[in-house]
Amino acid sequence: MQTTRSDGPIKRFFKGVIIALGFILPGVSGGVLAAILGIYERLLGFMAHFRQNFKRDFWYFVPVGLGGIVGIALLSAPLEYLLAHWQVIVLWGFAGAIVGTLPALTQTASSKTPRDSIDYLWFFGTLLLSGGLLYFMSDIFGTLPANFTGFMVAGALIALGVLVPGLSPSNLLLILGLFTPMLTGFKNFDLVGVYLPIALGGSLSMILFSKGMDYLIHRYHSRVYHFILGIVTASTVLILVPNSHAAESISYANATWATFGFSALALVVGIALGYWMSQLEEKYK
Repeated sequence: MQTTRSDGPIKRFFKGVIIALGFILPGVSGGVLAAILGIYERLLGFMAHFRQNFKRDFWYFVPVGLGGIVGIALLSAPLEYLLAHWQVIVLWGFAGAIVGTLPALTQTASSKTPRDSIDYLWFFGTLLLSGGLLYFMSDIFGTLPANFTGFMVAGALIALGVLVPGLSPSNLLLILGLFTPMLTGFKNFDLVGVYLPIALGGSLSMILFSKGMDYLIHRYHSRVYHFILGIVTASTVLILVPNSHAAESISYANATWATFGFSALALVVGIALGYWMSQLEEKYK
């Protein structure tokens, strides 16, 4: 799908609302949604060549950004409620959504060049190292506080989820213990404490990494995507594993057989939704 000037500001606003799903839903990538809606390539070009494209693209993306803010504000409260009351079921559904995107992500990883032994080393090395690092992160680095600096990190991760289609930042935020505080701040419309640092972190990440990501994906496409696959796989598994080291972790303490039954159903539905989303991306990219 090609984005044209005929995309009016109202249409771009609603595209921003939809892309906001990728900011706060684990298993959903803002980059995938941007690709489906036909604005990913223009966004990457804008951020990678910010000064050259500023005059042309800044006002074009203002309605998208405003839509993203409104989408976040509308979706945060119900998502926080679901996690508070049906955490296990919701997280298994999120994990399913990520699993559903893995076939397309795997296919993308080898779409430019055939998969070789180095790619496998990248994948398994990243899987093991990132899995261990994420599991013991709070022991190694201490708890990442839900303050201005912590939310700047969250914003940087969210921006990476837009820059790299298929990468869902929210599962990393769950492991870091920032996801629920972020939702609470969004719900309460905490402009200074949450929205501002996330916007700053996201903007800095876009400016600093967009050109590098553009270069790496074009020059080392297969290696980069196998690296992403390793991180995505590790973080998805860790969403479902209780972790006493993490500030925010799944708990099966009060789970019943009904909980596990509905979790299995949520997993299947999530896989189907994730697969459908990835197929949409392939269709419209």
